[in-house]
Amino acid sequence: MTATLTQRPEQEHERATGGRRAPIARACRFEFVKLVSQWRIRLLVLACWIAPALFVAGVSRQSTLPVDTLFGRWMLASGWAGPLVLLGFAGTWALPLLTSVVAGDVFASEDRLGTWRHLLVAVRSPRRIFVAKVAASVTVLLLLVAGLAVSGTVGGLLVVGDQPLVGLDGHLLAPSDAAVSVLLSWVCVLAPTLALAALGFLGSVTLGRSPMGLLVPVLVSLAMAVAQMLPLPVAVRVALPSYAFISWNGLFTSPRQLGPLLIGIVVSLVWAVVATALAYVLFVRRDFTSLAHDGSGRRAITVGVLPLVGVAAASFAVVAATTSATGSGIEQDKVQRSLATAFAHLYRMQTDQLNRPAVTEAQLKATASCNKGSTRVAAEGPGNDWRCVVTWHLPGVEATGQAIYQLDVTPDGRFMADGDGPKEVNGYFLVRTPDGDAPNPLWQFDGNVELLDTTPKG
Repeated sequence: MTATLTQRPEQEHERATGGRRAPIARACRFEFVKLVSQWRIRLLVLACWIAPALFVAGVSRQSTLPVDTLFGRWMLASGWAGPLVLLGFAGTWALPLLTSVVAGDVFASEDRLGTWRHLLVAVRSPRRIFVAKVAASVTVLLLLVAGLAVSGTVGGLLVVGDQPLVGLDGHLLAPSDAAVSVLLSWVCVLAPTLALAALGFLGSVTLGRSPMGLLVPVLVSLAMAVAQMLPLPVAVRVALPSYAFISWNGLFTSPRQLGPLLIGIVVSLVWAVVATALAYVLFVRRDFTSLAHDGSGRRAITVGVLPLVGVAAASFAVVAATTSATGSGIEQDKVQRSLATAFAHLYRMQTDQLNRPAVTEAQLKATASCNKGSTRVAAEGPGNDWRCVVTWHLPGVEATGQAIYQLDVTPDGRFMADGDGPKEVNGYFLVRTPDGDAPNPLWQFDGNVELLDTTPKG
């Protein structure tokens, strides 16, 4: 009778077992209870709701900050910087590991325990078993991500406070605006997290009893993270689901850079749907009577890997056809415009901190001239050899101000500007703020170059 269960259509399954299928809600609840009853899942939930607050609070009390991390240099100035530093770490390491533990073993564990036949007798529907396991895993993942976001935010606000946050173009975000942007950032990374979870489902189904399914989300995420660090064409970079782990930084500029972010989310959701559908097809067609089932073998390549390669190729083609970005997307005009905008905002902040006469960005008319160490080298692409001269004007002053910056531009468009004189403008010195002494805001700061030009081709 068990053989008949696995070889007939689902309508015949029901007749063969002589009973009604279990309600989907009950099956989902059963799978959720099974997941959260595991000690490793309970430890993860506990860690995600406690450890981030301790981490953010501990780092925010240190004199040395993680300035190489986005928003790390502002952790002493605003409590909203903490959850963003945590988000950068989570997108690279924590979320891939969480999806591996939760989704990468949800099907393979039944193979190792030999419990498929018992589960089929109880539920009487392979389709409902698949839906229940996917729904339970996604629910646990949402609980873990919510814990990371809430815990990191609470830790930052309790230790540092609800101060304004400096955006990636130098403008100040009011606490309410910062809160909305932080919330949206964490919501946006749910899309690539779901894509990794779907890859975990696919690996767990195709690899059978092998625990190697646990490694699928981690290995894919690591490969994509390495790809994001390489000087790839911008269309290829955006066509990877991992770009949504990076493009949330566009929420912290004015105006917001929503084009790359939306593309990253759509690509991630497409990957999530395709990988989940492939896992479903393989799951409902498998032979549950074989106790030695070790996966789908060659079908894992033809049904699992090749369609995802096709999705990546199609995503690249669509992005390349609908945007005008070429090469790395890091161009001289973009770098100059981003640097001048950030300098103007931060100059205004410095003026306020030093109690000088107020000045606006429009009055400053800041511009920047950048090259890569020499006029003989094309001023484009990532590198730490960008050298820029910022020029501005003060109202009522005939002389023109100039400041030199060394820029390190990463392949994902983030740049770190280091002041190189004059020291009275962008050198290191402390300024007195309402929350205590802080480094000169024009000394070192982060910025963002929008890689993707979303203006349609003419």
